[in-house]
Amino acid sequence: MNHTESNTPLKDPRIRTEFIEANGLRFEVDVCEAEDVCGEGDRLALCLHGFPEHSISWRHQLPMLADLGYRAWAPNLRGYGQSSRPEGMAAYSIECLMADVAGLIDASGARETVLIAHDWGAVIAWHFAMRKLRPLEKLIICNVPHPGPAQKAFGNGMEQLKKSWYILFFQIPGLPEWLLGRNQARGIGEMIRKSSANPEQFPDELVQTYSENAARPGALKAMINYYRALVRGGGAKRQRDLGYPQIETPTLMVWGEDDVALTKETTYGTEDFVADFTIRYLPRVSHWVQQDAPVEANAMMSAFLRGEPVPEMHWEARLTAPESDS
Repeated sequence: MNHTESNTPLKDPRIRTEFIEANGLRFEVDVCEAEDVCGEGDRLALCLHGFPEHSISWRHQLPMLADLGYRAWAPNLRGYGQSSRPEGMAAYSIECLMADVAGLIDASGARETVLIAHDWGAVIAWHFAMRKLRPLEKLIICNVPHPGPAQKAFGNGMEQLKKSWYILFFQIPGLPEWLLGRNQARGIGEMIRKSSANPEQFPDELVQTYSENAARPGALKAMINYYRALVRGGGAKRQRDLGYPQIETPTLMVWGEDDVALTKETTYGTEDFVADFTIRYLPRVSHWVQQDAPVEANAMMSAFLRGEPVPEMHWEARLTAPESDS
C-alpha cells in the first residue's frame, strides 16, 4: 500500500491518495480517516463513483464519513484514473466489478463495511448487496435504480427509453470514444457541469479533472466497456436470470429529482426488493446529487449511518441551507 499526499485544492487536506492492490489489480484510492484511526479502523465506508466520473466526486462525503469514525475510501474503479485498466470488454463485466469491491473490502481488513455508491457504482452496489459477496452493515444508493424497478420502468413507456438512448449508442464500436474524446475530452467535464442543477458546485478545476481523467489513453474505451459488457456482453441478462433476491441490508436511496438520464418512476417499487428501505427525494437537484447538493446529501447520509431519522429535504429548505465547508 503506497500513498502520496494530495495537492488538489478541491479536496479537504485530510484526503490523501493511496495505491491498493485488490483482486489482482492496482487501485488509486482517495482515503480520509479520523486522526486517531491511522489506517487501522475496523469500520470501512467504501464509496463507488459513476460514469464518467472519478474518485473526486466523493470529495464532500469523505471528511463527513471520517468524522463519523469510518475509514473512508473512494477508489477510482478499474479503467479510471490511475487504477489498472485491463483490456477487452469482458474485463468490465458486472461479475468482475463486484469482485473488485470484494477485493477492496478484503484489502481494508475492516470488520464492518458500509457501501455508498452513485450511478455506475450503484449498479455494482445493488448487485453486490443482492449476491451477498461480503457482509454489509448499510447501503447508500445515489441516483441509480434497483434493476427490478428499472426493468419495469423501461417496459412501461417511452419516457425512460428516450432518456437512455446513450446506452444503445455506447454499443457501437469506436464511435462513442471518438466523439467523447475530441479536444482532450473537454466535453466530458462540461457535460457534467451543464447537466447539474447547481453549476457553481462544479468549478473549472473540477471540470478539468473530469476531462483529464477521460482523456487518459484507453480510459474512454474502458469506461464505455462497462455499458458494453452489461448489454452486448450479457451481464444484465445473466444477473436477471439469477433473479433479484430481497436485500436484507438496511438501505437509503438519495435521489435528485432533476436527473437527465433517469426518471423518478424508476425508483417506484424499490421497497419490494429491499426489506429495510428509506428513500429521500431532493427536488431541483440533478443526477450528480452528492456533488450538486452536498450539504443536504451529507445530512441524510450522516443521519442514516448514525441510526437517526433521515431528514426530508424541500426546495424551500435548500434556499436557506448553510454553505458546505468542504
